[in-house]
Amino acid sequence: MRHRVGVRVGFLAALALLVAGCATPGGVDGDLTNGWGAMGPATAFEPSAGTCHGAKFTAVGARATYDELDCALRHRTETVYVGTYESPAADAESPPAEGSAGAGAAYQVCDEKTTTYLGGTWRAARIWIGVTHPTQAAWTGGSRWFRCEAVELSSVEDDGALVQRVGTFRNALADGTSDLLLTCYAVAQDSSGAIAAMPGVGCEAKHNAEFVGVWFATGLPYPKDDATWAKFHDGCRGLIATYAGVPNDADLQYRTGVVSLPGNTDVWALGDSGVRCYLWLDGTELKATLKGKGVKSLPIQYK
Repeated sequence: MRHRVGVRVGFLAALALLVAGCATPGGVDGDLTNGWGAMGPATAFEPSAGTCHGAKFTAVGARATYDELDCALRHRTETVYVGTYESPAADAESPPAEGSAGAGAAYQVCDEKTTTYLGGTWRAARIWIGVTHPTQAAWTGGSRWFRCEAVELSSVEDDGALVQRVGTFRNALADGTSDLLLTCYAVAQDSSGAIAAMPGVGCEAKHNAEFVGVWFATGLPYPKDDATWAKFHDGCRGLIATYAGVPNDADLQYRTGVVSLPGNTDVWALGDSGVRCYLWLDGTELKATLKGKGVKSLPIQYK
């Protein structure tokens, strides 16, 4: 018994020490937070503009795969602007679907912001743009951002490959000397007469086509028949006349051919009606630009 009493006394002593240890020490008010300010609500991740990324472009931007690189390093995309979806798109339960009004509105913002960021119209350069939105989980959690991404295209115009680059796009087109700008091309045809390849070359090199500007096919459907393509070619011929310094009349079709390149149907559905226009002299080898050279350099060839 004496041994058991000793155990009980020892236990009670230990308990007393524990209770004493719970007393409020100096400088502590006994509140679990000790007067600390309450933590703010959790905030959703939001990407940053003016950053470059090594991953390929994707329309859905997951936080787990988000990376930022110094633009002096090799990268694939550059975020030129970060915007916020507005109502009614922002009120939906999911990010705007491809081709929807909300997606189109974001694309139009990115169109304008990319031109501002580059210091010149991106359609006049080897540039492609895309819009990245949050994942469904992030959207449900309150994210409403969208990223405007700019990507460099391969110098082979019809290839459309997205390439890795070094250096920022910021003000890249501002002085009009960038090698990103569309200039001259060596068009090659297949046995049916269709364009098989259209690699870009310097205008001092042998070429048979030149970029003349961007025409907007506002109000027209995407070209799928000869009648619509004819309207696109007519629009581009107007730019050719201004570019070369020749009359925009019925004889223009006998002076030069034309290449009209709209974007794909996906961007057309977003409201991008921009058409890149080129003069094209089949069977001719030029070694200098025809810009501003007038009727003598672009004579009527057949009629």
